[in-house]
Amino acid sequence: MVAGRLMGELMQRAGQPAVMGQLIGGVLLGPSVLGAVWPTAYHAIFPQQREMLKAVSELGIVMLLLLTGMEIDLGLVQHERRATLSVSLTGILVPFACGFLLGEVLPNALLPDPTRRLATALFLGTALSISSVKIVAAVIHELDFMRRRVGQIILGTAMLDDTVGWIIIAVIASIAARGAVSLTKVGVAVLGTAAFLAVSFTAGKKFVTFIIRWSNDHLIIEKPVITAILALTFGAAVLTDVIGVHAVLGAFVSGIVIGQAPILTRHIQDQLSGLIVALFMPVFFAAAGLGMDLTILKDPTLARLVVGFILIAGVGKLVGASIGGLLGGLTTRESVAVAVGMNARGSTDVIIATIGLSLAVLTRSLFTMIVVMAIVTTLIMPPTLRWAFGRLPLTEGERKRLDRRRVEAGDFVPGLERVLIAVDRSANGRFASRLAGLFVGSRRIMTTVLDVGGTPTGHQGSAGPPTVDIVRTTAEAVAAKAAHNAGQDAAREPISVAGQEVDRTSEAVLREAKKGYDLLFLGIAGPPGPDASGLPFDPEIELIATPFEDAIGIVIANGEDLRTPLEAPLDILVPVIGTDYSRRAAEVALAISGAARARITTLYVSSRPRALFWFGRGQGPDPREMEILNDITRLAERQGVHLAAALNARAAPEDAIAHEIRKGKHTLAVLGVKVRPGARLYFGHVPAVLQERSLCSLLLVNS
Repeated sequence: MVAGRLMGELMQRAGQPAVMGQLIGGVLLGPSVLGAVWPTAYHAIFPQQREMLKAVSELGIVMLLLLTGMEIDLGLVQHERRATLSVSLTGILVPFACGFLLGEVLPNALLPDPTRRLATALFLGTALSISSVKIVAAVIHELDFMRRRVGQIILGTAMLDDTVGWIIIAVIASIAARGAVSLTKVGVAVLGTAAFLAVSFTAGKKFVTFIIRWSNDHLIIEKPVITAILALTFGAAVLTDVIGVHAVLGAFVSGIVIGQAPILTRHIQDQLSGLIVALFMPVFFAAAGLGMDLTILKDPTLARLVVGFILIAGVGKLVGASIGGLLGGLTTRESVAVAVGMNARGSTDVIIATIGLSLAVLTRSLFTMIVVMAIVTTLIMPPTLRWAFGRLPLTEGERKRLDRRRVEAGDFVPGLERVLIAVDRSANGRFASRLAGLFVGSRRIMTTVLDVGGTPTGHQGSAGPPTVDIVRTTAEAVAAKAAHNAGQDAAREPISVAGQEVDRTSEAVLREAKKGYDLLFLGIAGPPGPDASGLPFDPEIELIATPFEDAIGIVIANGEDLRTPLEAPLDILVPVIGTDYSRRAAEVALAISGAARARITTLYVSSRPRALFWFGRGQGPDPREMEILNDITRLAERQGVHLAAALNARAAPEDAIAHEIRKGKHTLAVLGVKVRPGARLYFGHVPAVLQERSLCSLLLVNS
């Protein structure tokens, strides 16, 4: 482990992938170096370590494929599907044919069993044909080409290559394990694999999401989600083994499905990757390097054969992927860049070679040749890809898309993964349910709804469906409309909205909030009538909002929204003052406006004195104030929402906002607020005055 990590450090400092250093660390400890320089130490250590290393390495294969699968972004394959499918198809077929033919003409002396030449030839074809998505992704990320069109095609093709490659390996491994080709058994394996994939990407996604969510929400042991993920991965590996294909396919597919689960994915991946990167990767790759015997290169015939392996692998992939790029509609330069980017085998070939060696379809010499070929092609790929990318100028469309991605990286709403909605059955609660449903439907966010009790005594209620049904139907309608406009299947990615009834207590909401939520929507009716305590918020809201550490949106319905909370038209006003929290409130308002197709206006309240403001009008508005409005306008344009902008100054900000509400006949004001110090929940003078005047409904967003 130490040798692999240290050599990986050196290789990364040299601008090469760490896995290459880990392989070299194993080579240094193996028969090629330590065995030749100090044979006594080599034979004293490793005969006793072999079984343990084998067990850790086999577990490492499963863990590596899990992590690789979690990094797969199926959206990339879908976005450039024509070019991706074309490059992947020809990029696999041409080098596979070359490798298969090479296996057919190899001398018997290089084969472990000449009667099983077919299995060896199939393994060689697969080893020469597929690419390492981890190496490709790392290099593209390092070159800052992840969001370029060619970068997306390379990464999408590498993902597809990995997926197809592991299916091929799984089928070939079943052939090799039986020692002969049985059409019946192979047919069963292929049909079983197809059924496994179909179930995994349909019902399996819902099942995985349920298990991850249930483990996170109900188990109190430490790291329950990690245990659930490992159990799902090992279960899938066992299932594919029972089907008759290799366990690596189950691990890889489970990684893809787990990576698509809409809950805590980044947090989970960070926790998992630490142990895998620190322990399993260096041990596995160093153990693979330990199995290499470079002393075979002393034989001129074998040395020439290794050079032939490298040339066949490199040229076959270049020719095949270039042809696929041209057929997929790419230019010659783009096709060459894609072909160069696909020419890194890296860790994938090492895993394939290790499986082939364990199944006795590869000799130690063939294993060494494949690993050397993987190392050389991987070391060549980064500099050649830099050269190929340097010949591709940035198009105007790519420039705009990159600028947009850069700006969106700092936005608040896209980073939300899970929303909690706590509402009662009052008209205020139903209006809050409607707003929350519009928001989560626009973002397709996993949501939990807590019905926190009936309508308070003496307060105006609203008969109708349960609050969870309001959220679910609103969200699904918004998502279906968005999917229809984008030409997608609305049922492909259903929104997860779960509901439960709890006592109207802050303890119940805070207990649920501890399960991990990024945003809490609160819609609880305040104390009514002449006996009201004069407090700005219901005591339950204070008890919930004060200790809650993440973003919270408090809904206060007024006017028509109290009489018809589910049907009243929305006309939104977003006052901004240039702070980060007012901008985040604007993001929430824009998401609701876009989902409801509602009119929305942003208002900047100038901090200049009124007389000075009017005196300066002849010289135009302050550029700094206009930039704040322009920032919100650009934010609206990125979300496809038409936004009206206004600039105003009054003796007091609350008067300016009230004037705009009356003038524009707005029905909802979304305010970014910040908790002020004190014993009671207080967001400042402006929200308090607007709440007291009850000019329209309010959504107070404390982020």
